[in-house]
Amino acid sequence: MTNIMNFFYSLLYPLEWLISWVMYIFHKIFVFLGMQDGPGFAWCLSIIFLTFFVRACIFPLFMRQMHSMRHMQAIQPELQKIQRKYKGKTDPPSREAMQRETMKLYQENHANPMGSCLPSVIQAPVFMALFNVLRMLSTIASGKTEPIGAFTKSVAHDIEQTVFINVKLGEVFATAQGGARVTVGIFVALMCLTMFYMQFHNVRHNIPRASMEGSQYRMQQMMAYVFPVMYIFSGAVMPFGVLLYWLTNNLWTLGQSFWQVYRFPTPGSPAAEQKEVRDHKKEEARRKREGLPSLEEEALAKAQKDAEKRAEHGSYQRAQPQRKKRKKK
Repeated sequence: MTNIMNFFYSLLYPLEWLISWVMYIFHKIFVFLGMQDGPGFAWCLSIIFLTFFVRACIFPLFMRQMHSMRHMQAIQPELQKIQRKYKGKTDPPSREAMQRETMKLYQENHANPMGSCLPSVIQAPVFMALFNVLRMLSTIASGKTEPIGAFTKSVAHDIEQTVFINVKLGEVFATAQGGARVTVGIFVALMCLTMFYMQFHNVRHNIPRASMEGSQYRMQQMMAYVFPVMYIFSGAVMPFGVLLYWLTNNLWTLGQSFWQVYRFPTPGSPAAEQKEVRDHKKEEARRKREGLPSLEEEALAKAQKDAEKRAEHGSYQRAQPQRKKRKKK
């Protein structure tokens, strides 16, 4: 098992090398701005800004993910119709027809079931590489393992000795003592809370009302409650520097989720209904500032104009079509 993990981390070495240099460059920028060199808060900020750097790089993918999720959520009622249509049918022709209709629905609505997973898939290697780099700080500092990129023996020693509040970046829950263990526990709790509230907010506000039923909706509700609990087990074995990255990433994701639901809600969802009300008020305010008629007044004027046209054309009888007279032979 150890050999398999070592082989896996060897594949991540280029990414580990890149992460070390990104953190090192950020650290030098903060030192240039007047922060302490060596062990100090500049290394904590380097991890935080590494998170910002990664999220900024994958932001275009997030936009694709957002549109894919909106399309997937919007077609849930149609997917449920297809599932009900072939419910209980296990013969190959029925299964093939169900798959064909489902794929056609995806293509017509530009939906991709895997599109929502792409940013997470890209972040996973970054997370694993950062975990391995921080895990090896003590062995790099002691000279037992070779340096990784910009993390030489002296740099690794500085990072390992950096303290955030009362816990070192390289410590885990098992090795932390007293107040340091409490700080790690608080970070894990905050990670659970941010993940839970993000999923809870999306389930309550950004799912079409027509999709708020059935087993899939209940599964989403269950994930909102159960999935954050996994942080308790994983957070206990992660170096504190990884927890700092993880919590920063969760806060970014939470803010990004709020922005997404507010600006680009899923059609038919409660958030979309709220956006329609906001857009209506905004348009009314613009018309009032520019001295234009309100939307209601414009609609009333259009209705009156249409009624006048109908009355005008209705005062004349419609000319009946005449048959062409055939020539006598």
